[in-house]
Amino acid sequence: MANYWLVGASWGGTDHQDQRFIEQGMWMLGWEDGHQAALAAQMKSGDRIAIKRMKGKGQTGIRILHLGIVRGVILETNKVICTVTWVATNLNRDISETRGAFQSIHGPYAHDPWVQEVFCL
Repeated sequence: MANYWLVGASWGGTDHQDQRFIEQGMWMLGWEDGHQAALAAQMKSGDRIAIKRMKGKGQTGIRILHLGIVRGVILETNKVICTVTWVATNLNRDISETRGAFQSIHGPYAHDPWVQEVFCL
């Protein structure tokens, strides 16, 4: 059964990597170790992935930019890199509930109405 992951693509909050990730068919965690790296290492082929972005100061919620399916996970480097088939890009989908998704990776989420709102095609 596929898991659902919500990920960021803005290194340091301002260096947006999402277009590069889309063009290269991948997603990479910008952190080398710690809790987020351990979480990202749990990703597997067939999992669903969504790149999110915070809306900005004073605004609530998140925007979903891109949706994909993880093809594989590369752990032999100092970073976690996923190869991804991006199936929907440049969405700019408004999601009012963040579920605390403020860091680089969140999940795995079980399928529920919120996940359906985030990941629906």
